[in-house]
Amino acid sequence: MTVSSPEAPAAQARPDRPGVTELRLAAFATHRRVRFPLGPLTLVAGPSGSGKTVALRAYEALARLGSGAELAEVFPDPVTCVPERARPDAQRRRGFRIGCTVDGPEGPVRLDIAVQAEPELRIVGERLTASGQILLETALRDPGRPVVQAAWHTGGSSVVTRGPLPDDRLGTALLPLRVAGRTDGERQVLAAAEQMVLALRSVYACDPRPRRMRTPVPVGSGRLLRGCDNLAEVLWRTRSECGHRYAHLVAAVRAGCAGTVTDVLAEPLGDGTVRALLDRGDDVRTHLGLLGDGELRYLALALVLLTGPGVLEVDQAGEVPAALQSLTVLADGFDRCLDARQTGALVRLAARMCERGHIRLVGAVSDASWAFGVAGVTVVDLEP
Repeated sequence: MTVSSPEAPAAQARPDRPGVTELRLAAFATHRRVRFPLGPLTLVAGPSGSGKTVALRAYEALARLGSGAELAEVFPDPVTCVPERARPDAQRRRGFRIGCTVDGPEGPVRLDIAVQAEPELRIVGERLTASGQILLETALRDPGRPVVQAAWHTGGSSVVTRGPLPDDRLGTALLPLRVAGRTDGERQVLAAAEQMVLALRSVYACDPRPRRMRTPVPVGSGRLLRGCDNLAEVLWRTRSECGHRYAHLVAAVRAGCAGTVTDVLAEPLGDGTVRALLDRGDDVRTHLGLLGDGELRYLALALVLLTGPGVLEVDQAGEVPAALQSLTVLADGFDRCLDARQTGALVRLAARMCERGHIRLVGAVSDASWAFGVAGVTVVDLEP
């Protein structure tokens, strides 16, 4: 694996917005003992079968666990996450291990979890650490009970507090409900857990599907689905909400679509549906159904980068000010169907948006050799 990332300043203040800076796949599907450094804009590159999609899948799984989802929802087919050559132990147990590091106001905070996939799906171990201090540690003590034994840092008269936690949810996400915060140690635990959860839960996984973007769609919530099926509806909604940002979208589409583009429009059809069009000028309009797959994916990804959690189908923390949160976009097949001009324009747009701090991007691409050394871009090349 080859990594190219922007050089960090010698002395850098802690970021106000928590973000995942490293993804660890100790044993997950095709990966073993792999660390992915992540910047505000990261491209994971490699040929088919190198594990790009697997890495994004692991990131999304951590995000969903951080949002409080049950283990079975996150891993409906957990056996596919077990490394192929992993052998069962004497109790016929097999599993996988993933983790991440989040940097933020509390400094780097590490989370590592071990999941048993067979014979039963359960979290059998979890560790949350910061500054070399173990803040939470869980372990499966009694296989016959659906709980793990947890110990979290207290720092008072008792070094740790012990108690059971369910084995089907991430313990870190449950700590704010279990820890009172009476001692300095408990407050440290809560701050680290909240930083981890805040960074993980604000994730939008996106893989536009051009075939479904070509037809008119009903007017609904106006929140963009992960497949961008309802692109026309979201264009209809966002055009009137922020003219400045919409002008940037039109400029981006002009840079990535063939022919003249003077505007991007959405129009109601009178039956409760809307369709999207490109205005070519001189009263010529092109229905999106006539565009190629590359143009449609480009348009959808540009819209994702130029909007935010109020438009994208994502669950952000309502109790935390938006100024202290960043949205992470996971884009599998980021360059799929795109030509070099479109890919370059989209990466430049992503770099501008990520530089502002309110959005981060992890995209999987087939080739990112052209991006090594590009300002603001971290490239992780999965060499065969």
